[in-house]
Amino acid sequence: MENQIIIPKSALDFLQLLKENNNKPWFEANKPKYLTELNHIESFADALLQELSKTDVLETTSGKKSVYRIYRDIRFSKDKTPFKTFWGGSYTRATAARRGGYYFHLEKGNSFFAGGFWGPNAADLKRIRTEFAQDPETFQKILNSKSFVSNFGTLQGEQLKTKPKGFDVDHPAIDLLRFKQFLVIKHFTDDEVLSPVFLEEALEAFKNMRPFFDYMSEVLTTDNNGASVL
Repeated sequence: MENQIIIPKSALDFLQLLKENNNKPWFEANKPKYLTELNHIESFADALLQELSKTDVLETTSGKKSVYRIYRDIRFSKDKTPFKTFWGGSYTRATAARRGGYYFHLEKGNSFFAGGFWGPNAADLKRIRTEFAQDPETFQKILNSKSFVSNFGTLQGEQLKTKPKGFDVDHPAIDLLRFKQFLVIKHFTDDEVLSPVFLEEALEAFKNMRPFFDYMSEVLTTDNNGASVL
């Protein structure tokens, strides 16, 4: 692996300055600096994509395409600051057979790599819940595995306060049934992000999501009886 692909400290420092000067004149005056740092992030994202592509099939074609625009969409937001103050990006898994997506977020004091299902549609959510209701043990085994716990702690995501419609409030897997989103998140310290081995650690975090993705992909590509729906 190319260990020289690193996140320089200047890339996080630039975001800090942007946070303090979140306005268009400052940004325009510092555009060359922004483009230099963006190039570092795109190079890192590209190297990570190349490595991840050895173990998964992705639709995202380049690091450049994976990195989100720095410009915020402020049309419907009370916060009218024009720029994001983090570097973010995502990789999409290819074809209907591979569900879930990878996401990265780099920001001083708040860097994390995540994966999962941010907004499952009603049909997917029902299918997942039906599976949990019938056989919670298979998924619980993944959530309780050593690699999952050491990387991600617990499953994250929005949950219903009560029970989902059509399920029993006393169901033994009610905690799983309440989830509306299914996210796994691994946090990194600034020192870890700036370390020469961060590319390897980021790759490991994504690779450790695979049992979770593989399980969800199988559920979402089969019906309640396990027959393929693709």
